Amino acid sequence: MRVLKRKKGNELYYYLQHSFRKEGKIITKEKYLGKSIPKNVEEIKRILLEECNKISLFISLKKIRDGFQTEWKKYPNSIKDKIKEQIAIEFTYNTNAIEGSTITLKETMELIEHKIAPNKPIRDIKETESHANIFLGMLSHKDKLDIQLILKWHNEMFKDTKPDIAGKLRDYHVRVGNYIALDWQDVNKSMKELMDFYYKNKLMNAVELAARMHYKFEKIHPFGDGNGRIGRILMNYILWYTNYPMLIIEYKKRKSYYQALQKSEDNFFHYFTRRYLSIHKKYLK
Repeated sequence: MRVLKRKKGNELYYYLQHSFRKEGKIITKEKYLGKSIPKNVEEIKRILLEECNKISLFISLKKIRDGFQTEWKKYPNSIKDKIKEQIAIEFTYNTNAIEGSTITLKETMELIEHKIAPNKPIRDIKETESHANIFLGMLSHKDKLDIQLILKWHNEMFKDTKPDIAGKLRDYHVRVGNYIALDWQDVNKSMKELMDFYYKNKLMNAVELAARMHYKFEKIHPFGDGNGRIGRILMNYILWYTNYPMLIIEYKKRKSYYQALQKSEDNFFHYFTRRYLSIHKKYLK
């Protein structure tokens, strides 16, 4: 990164310039500083560097999307259905395990593929079945994303195990560890604002939109239980219907996920994209 001087007539003008290489091409960004170098030039450098890093990131994310779509289109429909089922098994196991389910990955597979129920609590069995059905249904047909769809997912998830809260936005206070969730009186308004954010930012890169929607949803914490599971379905809905491969938050890496959620939205976005690039790095080759 360097400061450039350009003369126009009798005046000198200063610019900040940064160049970087991506996929064999040189990309250059400039920012006008003024007729003198401002005192906060280091802060301006930091912002420009972030902008350039974001350009590089979005190029990589687009490459992942294109690589995934090229691969996906090659599969016959019967193979696509099998892959969806495998993803449903892995996603259902991990997302439920994060929330305390006792059902193992192997038991999840046997339950979803062969309808063989393990000797585990009936609640865990029912919620495993419900989650897999919601997820596969979400992949099979695109419903409009709105509050009603989110309530529908929640109702289907918990109607057999927690009917008193299933499909209902909370009207009471909730505390998760040291985190005190949003006041219940603000939940309805905040959910409407969440949907407004989604539709106003549909041109945003889908991976960024998925990360920010998930973060905002978890901060609202609209339900008495099941916020994590519904929030992770929400982010994968956004990825799937913008032609990006989905992201599974692994149970064994839940600590870094929890830590990221406790930080700012921008920090969570950086965590999310690091995980995304790592998991889907094969499409970058």
